[in-house]
Amino acid sequence: MSIEVRVIDPLDALHSARDGAAFRVGLVVPQSGPLGLTGPSALDGALLAAHEVNAGGGVLGRPLELVLVDGGGAPGPVAGEVRRLLDAGALDALAGCHTSDVHRAVETVAAGRLAYVFTPPHEGGSRLPGVLCTGIDPSRQFGPAIQELTDRHGIARWALIGNDYIWPRSVHRAAEGLAARAGARVVLERRVPFGAVEEALDPLLDALRSARADALLLSLIGRDLVQFNRALRRSGLDRRLVRLSGSLEENGLLALGGDDTGTLYAAMPSFATLAEERRQSLAERHRALCGPWAPVLDAYAVGLYEGLRLLADLAARRALAPDGLLAAAGRLLHGEAAGRAPIHLARAEGLGFAVLPR
Repeated sequence: MSIEVRVIDPLDALHSARDGAAFRVGLVVPQSGPLGLTGPSALDGALLAAHEVNAGGGVLGRPLELVLVDGGGAPGPVAGEVRRLLDAGALDALAGCHTSDVHRAVETVAAGRLAYVFTPPHEGGSRLPGVLCTGIDPSRQFGPAIQELTDRHGIARWALIGNDYIWPRSVHRAAEGLAARAGARVVLERRVPFGAVEEALDPLLDALRSARADALLLSLIGRDLVQFNRALRRSGLDRRLVRLSGSLEENGLLALGGDDTGTLYAAMPSFATLAEERRQSLAERHRALCGPWAPVLDAYAVGLYEGLRLLADLAARRALAPDGLLAAAGRLLHGEAAGRAPIHLARAEGLGFAVLPR
């Protein structure tokens, strides 16, 4: 079997005849919008997974193909494009790394129709049949990090600033209890719409000063996170405030121009500098396939890689039925149920991350 990976445009997938020769996965990743800067990395993670699956004989002898859907748009249009593909019978499964509001919209059109694996950290809660979340919820993502940073830096007063959509709302609800459990309290909570950070900068910085916060939990994402951290740098607050993010990865740190304050942290499932053999082997295989100048495999890319490999394994076992997907995935992972992957706390150091001992 050829190990070439076909990446198909949605229009081509809609209008090309399906003969069942390929196993087609709808790949919903942001190529635009708030998380657009993570798109190239996520696509590389998916390409690596598909390449390895095809090199191993494909899915029951069928090559794995990717139908690329831009997950960076508004929830309604993204879900509408997925619905059209499903109605045309163009997909065998669905995988994605995108914002939770897009996820919830896609879930409503995909549930019960096919297997849909959503891979980044998420807001928690129940899912509809056939929807599998392999990421982690806010309490597990931030609990150890808030405790560690509160103890390490003697934090008494946390502030919360995020985008105004599903995931930050859930993060902020969880953070109230997590801060209290760590012996601190939340003194400020603000959310801003996507793309509105620039207009809100002065009020947000004034509120941080007035609240006399010691630390800041940031649930801003993508370019909004970059823009706000740049504003903190210009104001000098970056050196006074301990900052913790659940979405900062290598692409965002590079866009920020790096950070040398020693006060910027990220709590994520994976970092490129993580010294685990499995993580470094993945990076080596990625470089061998895509070359030394390929985008970094950030946490989102690694999650999507693992999600696609999981989908292929489930398909090979004929276990993609929506009503039994969660149980089948749990058996395949030998008890390591979805959402229980470890979370690592890392400190920004220049253009990279120093992963702290767990």
